[in-house]
Amino acid sequence: MTFQITVQPSSHHYECEQDDTVLAAAIRHGIGLPYGCKNGACGSCKGKVVEGTIRHMPHQPRALSDQEKLQGYALFCCAVPQSDLVIEAREVGGSTEYPIRKMPTRVTGIRRAAPDVVVLTLQLPANEALAYRAGQYLEFLLRDGKRRAYSISNAPSYSGPLELHIRHLPGGVFTDHVFSTMKERDILRFEGPLGTFFLREDSDKPIVMLASGTGFAPVKALVEHMIHLGSERPTVLYWGGRRPQDLYMHELCEQWARELPWFSYVPVISDALPEDAWTGRTGYVHAAVMQDIPDLSQHQVYACGAPVMVDSARRDYVGQCGLPADEFYADAFTTEADAAQP
Repeated sequence: MTFQITVQPSSHHYECEQDDTVLAAAIRHGIGLPYGCKNGACGSCKGKVVEGTIRHMPHQPRALSDQEKLQGYALFCCAVPQSDLVIEAREVGGSTEYPIRKMPTRVTGIRRAAPDVVVLTLQLPANEALAYRAGQYLEFLLRDGKRRAYSISNAPSYSGPLELHIRHLPGGVFTDHVFSTMKERDILRFEGPLGTFFLREDSDKPIVMLASGTGFAPVKALVEHMIHLGSERPTVLYWGGRRPQDLYMHELCEQWARELPWFSYVPVISDALPEDAWTGRTGYVHAAVMQDIPDLSQHQVYACGAPVMVDSARRDYVGQCGLPADEFYADAFTTEADAAQP
C-alpha cells in the first residue's frame, strides 16, 4: 500500500510505501526535509503531523518527548505512515541539489591526528566525482547491513581525496577496524551525500561555529568553503575538547585566525590535567559562547558534535540569548549508544 504525503507550507507532495518512513521517502523523492542522524537520536527531523496517523518507531525520548507526541509532533526518520498524511515541516532549500549515490572508494591514507582520532583519506574511482555541499556526510555500507556516518571534512572545491575524521569508540565494529586492521588500498562502499547541515549562503549574518571533538570535521569544510567563496562574513569558531589533544587541528585554526580578517578562534578545554599546562579558556564550550556573545539575536549558529552539547546550545541560545530558532543549524554526532532505544 502507498500513502500520499503533503508537506506544508510548501504544498509539496510525494508517495510513501506503508513500511517506509516519512523521511526516507522524502529523500528518495527529492523533498528537502531537514535531518541529521536518521536514527531517532538527534531531533533534527522533528515536525508536526497535521492530518493522518503514523506509527512511531523506537527513538530517544530526549529527541521527542511524550508531551510532544501528544501535541502532534513526530521524528520523521522514525515515523511510518498508517494513512495519507499532511505534515508541517520547514524544508531546506538546496539539500537535494546533488544526487545521492552509492560508490566504491579506496583508502589512501590513515593518519593518526590524536590518540583517538584518525584522518582517513579516500580516493574515488577514476573519472568519478562526488558532488556535495560543505558540511554534508556520507554513510559507509558495512557487510552486516549496518551503516556508519561520517562528515566530509574538506570543501567540495578541493580536488584531492575525500577526508574524514574518525574518533575511536572502543568496541565499535567499524572504528575498531579503522584503528587496528584497516590498511591503505582497502576498498569501502558508501552512500552520499547526506544531511542538511551546510552554509546558508543567502544570509550575511555573523556566524558562530560551535564544535566538540570530531564535530570539527564539517566545520572545517564550512570554513574552507567560505574561503573558496571569498566570504567576509564575521565568523568565530568555538572548538571544545576535554583535553588539548582533542583539538587535533588546533594549529590550522590558529593559522586561519592569523590569515583571515573575518575569522576568529576560541579553543575551550573542559578537563585539562596539570601536565597539559593549559592556559586558555576552560569549561563547557557552548557556555563560552554565551559569556562572549550574550545577545545572539542577529547571528546564525552552526553546531556540530556530541548530542548533549548540541541540545544544550539549542536550548540556551534560543531560550536565553535570543537566537531565532530557525537560525540554529546542527549536526549531532550520534553513536550506536546514542541510537534509538525502545
